Amino acid sequence: MAQRPPRFLTAKPNAAPLRQPREAAGSEVVLVGIQRGGVPLAQRLAALLSGIWSQPVPTARLDVSMHRDDLDQRFAPNVQPTVIPFDVTAKTVVLVDDVLFSGRTIRAALDALNDFGRPRRIQLAVLVDRGHRELPIKADFVGKNVPTALDENVHVRLQEMGGPDEVVVEKAKTE
Repeated sequence: MAQRPPRFLTAKPNAAPLRQPREAAGSEVVLVGIQRGGVPLAQRLAALLSGIWSQPVPTARLDVSMHRDDLDQRFAPNVQPTVIPFDVTAKTVVLVDDVLFSGRTIRAALDALNDFGRPRRIQLAVLVDRGHRELPIKADFVGKNVPTALDENVHVRLQEMGGPDEVVVEKAKTE
Protein backbone atom coordinates (compact mmCIF):
# COMPACT_ATOMS: atom_id res chain seq x y z
CA MET A 1 0.00 0.00 0.00
CA ALA A 2 1.43 3.37 -0.98
CA GLN A 3 1.13 6.25 1.45
CA ARG A 4 1.55 9.94 0.86
CA PRO A 5 4.92 11.28 1.98
CA PRO A 6 4.86 13.02 5.36
CA ARG A 7 4.23 16.73 5.20
CA PHE A 8 7.75 17.76 6.22
CA LEU A 9 9.03 16.44 2.88
CA THR A 10 6.80 18.74 0.85
CA ALA A 11 6.13 21.69 3.17
CA LYS A 12 7.22 25.19 2.28
CA PRO A 13 9.95 26.46 4.65
CA ASN A 14 7.69 29.12 6.20
CA ALA A 15 5.05 26.46 6.95
CA ALA A 16 7.38 23.79 8.30
CA PRO A 17 6.62 22.75 11.89
CA LEU A 18 10.32 22.67 12.81
CA ARG A 19 11.80 24.96 15.42
CA GLN A 20 15.37 25.77 16.26
CA PRO A 21 16.32 24.24 19.63
CA ARG A 22 16.53 26.95 22.29
CA GLU A 23 19.86 25.71 23.57
CA ALA A 24 21.50 25.41 20.15
CA ALA A 25 22.09 28.13 17.62
CA GLY A 26 21.64 26.99 14.01
CA SER A 27 25.40 27.08 13.48
CA GLU A 28 25.75 24.36 16.13
CA VAL A 29 23.29 21.96 14.45
CA VAL A 30 24.49 19.62 11.71
CA LEU A 31 22.55 16.93 9.83
CA VAL A 32 24.16 13.59 9.07
CA GLY A 33 22.28 11.40 6.61
CA ILE A 34 22.79 7.65 6.92
CA GLN A 35 23.64 6.13 3.53
CA ARG A 36 21.50 5.59 1.41
CA GLY A 37 17.97 6.79 2.19
CA GLY A 38 18.93 9.21 4.94
CA VAL A 39 21.19 11.32 2.73
CA PRO A 40 18.51 12.93 0.51
CA LEU A 41 16.25 13.36 3.54
CA ALA A 42 19.03 15.19 5.41
CA GLN A 43 19.51 17.46 2.39
CA ARG A 44 15.78 18.23 2.26
CA LEU A 45 15.66 18.95 5.99
CA ALA A 46 18.74 21.19 5.68
CA ALA A 47 16.99 23.22 2.96
CA LEU A 48 13.87 23.59 5.14
CA LEU A 49 15.84 24.55 8.25
CA SER A 50 18.07 26.97 6.32
CA GLY A 51 14.92 28.81 5.24
CA ILE A 52 13.59 28.93 8.80
CA TRP A 53 16.88 29.82 10.52
CA SER A 54 18.16 32.10 7.70
CA GLN A 55 21.54 30.40 7.68
CA PRO A 56 22.97 27.28 6.05
CA VAL A 57 22.69 23.98 7.91
CA PRO A 58 25.70 21.73 7.22
CA THR A 59 25.00 18.20 6.00
CA ALA A 60 27.09 15.05 5.80
CA ARG A 61 26.85 11.41 4.66
CA LEU A 62 27.64 8.50 6.93
CA ASP A 63 28.12 4.90 5.81
CA VAL A 64 27.58 2.35 8.57
CA SER A 65 28.29 -0.85 6.59
CA MET A 66 31.50 -1.77 8.39
CA HIS A 67 30.04 -0.98 11.83
CA ARG A 68 27.05 -3.33 11.57
CA ASP A 69 26.76 -6.23 13.98
CA ASP A 70 25.55 -8.59 11.24
CA LEU A 71 28.59 -8.38 8.95
CA ASP A 72 29.14 -12.12 9.28
CA GLN A 73 25.61 -12.75 7.99
CA ARG A 74 25.94 -10.67 4.81
CA PHE A 75 27.79 -11.52 1.63
CA ALA A 76 29.65 -8.33 0.78
CA PRO A 77 28.64 -5.02 2.34
CA ASN A 78 27.54 -2.32 -0.08
CA VAL A 79 29.96 0.35 1.15
CA GLN A 80 29.04 3.93 0.25
CA PRO A 81 31.22 6.99 0.79
CA THR A 82 31.28 8.72 4.15
CA VAL A 83 31.70 12.47 3.75
CA ILE A 84 31.74 14.59 6.90
CA PRO A 85 33.31 17.92 5.89
CA PHE A 86 33.18 19.45 9.38
CA ASP A 87 34.17 18.64 12.94
CA VAL A 88 31.24 17.17 14.90
CA THR A 89 32.87 17.93 18.26
CA ALA A 90 30.58 20.06 20.46
CA LYS A 91 27.84 20.12 17.78
CA THR A 92 24.26 18.93 17.97
CA VAL A 93 24.27 16.14 15.40
CA VAL A 94 20.93 15.04 14.00
CA LEU A 95 21.25 11.60 12.44
CA VAL A 96 18.73 11.24 9.61
CA ASP A 97 17.44 7.95 8.20
CA ASP A 98 14.49 6.81 6.15
CA VAL A 99 13.14 3.87 8.20
CA LEU A 100 13.65 3.02 11.86
CA PHE A 101 13.11 -0.69 12.49
CA SER A 102 15.24 -2.80 14.85
CA GLY A 103 17.58 0.06 15.86
CA ARG A 104 20.68 -1.81 14.68
CA THR A 105 21.48 0.64 11.86
CA ILE A 106 21.31 3.52 14.34
CA ARG A 107 23.61 1.66 16.76
CA ALA A 108 26.08 1.23 13.89
CA ALA A 109 25.73 4.93 13.03
CA LEU A 110 26.55 5.91 16.61
CA ASP A 111 29.67 3.74 16.47
CA ALA A 112 30.71 5.18 13.10
CA LEU A 113 30.09 8.77 14.24
CA ASN A 114 32.50 8.31 17.17
CA ASP A 115 35.35 8.16 14.65
CA PHE A 116 34.70 11.83 13.79
CA GLY A 117 34.66 13.48 17.20
CA ARG A 118 32.50 13.83 20.29
CA PRO A 119 29.22 15.64 19.60
CA ARG A 120 27.57 17.62 22.38
CA ARG A 121 24.29 15.88 21.60
CA ILE A 122 23.05 13.32 19.08
CA GLN A 123 19.42 13.28 18.01
CA LEU A 124 17.61 11.04 15.55
CA ALA A 125 15.17 12.03 12.79
CA VAL A 126 13.43 9.36 10.72
CA LEU A 127 10.83 9.52 8.00
CA VAL A 128 9.12 6.26 9.06
CA ASP A 129 9.15 4.51 12.42
CA ARG A 130 7.79 1.00 11.89
CA GLY A 131 8.38 -0.34 15.40
CA HIS A 132 9.82 -3.77 16.30
CA ARG A 133 12.87 -2.42 18.14
CA GLU A 134 15.56 -4.87 19.22
CA LEU A 135 17.67 -2.19 20.91
CA PRO A 136 16.69 0.72 23.18
CA ILE A 137 16.67 3.32 20.38
CA LYS A 138 13.98 5.98 19.97
CA ALA A 139 13.71 8.73 17.36
CA ASP A 140 13.48 12.37 18.49
CA PHE A 141 11.73 13.41 15.27
CA VAL A 142 9.40 11.09 13.32
CA GLY A 143 7.67 11.92 10.05
CA LYS A 144 5.14 9.08 10.40
CA ASN A 145 4.64 6.05 12.65
CA VAL A 146 3.64 3.12 10.44
CA PRO A 147 2.71 -0.01 12.40
CA THR A 148 3.86 -3.09 10.48
CA ALA A 149 4.03 -6.84 10.84
CA LEU A 150 7.41 -8.53 10.99
CA ASP A 151 6.72 -10.18 7.62
CA GLU A 152 6.29 -6.79 5.91
CA ASN A 153 8.89 -4.50 4.33
CA VAL A 154 8.80 -0.71 4.20
CA HIS A 155 10.26 0.88 1.08
CA VAL A 156 10.88 4.63 0.95
CA ARG A 157 11.19 5.91 -2.60
CA LEU A 158 12.44 9.43 -3.21
CA GLN A 159 12.80 11.63 -6.27
CA GLU A 160 16.53 11.95 -5.60
CA MET A 161 16.86 8.19 -5.96
CA GLY A 162 14.97 8.01 -9.24
CA GLY A 163 11.40 7.46 -8.12
CA PRO A 164 8.35 9.29 -6.88
CA ASP A 165 8.13 10.37 -3.26
CA GLU A 166 6.27 7.50 -1.64
CA VAL A 167 6.31 5.02 1.20
CA VAL A 168 5.28 1.48 0.31
CA VAL A 169 4.49 -1.31 2.76
CA GLU A 170 4.43 -4.79 1.26
CA LYS A 171 4.57 -8.40 2.37
CA ALA A 172 8.10 -9.79 2.44
CA LYS A 173 8.87 -12.17 -0.40
CA THR A 174 9.39 -15.72 0.79
CA GLU A 175 11.86 -17.96 -0.97
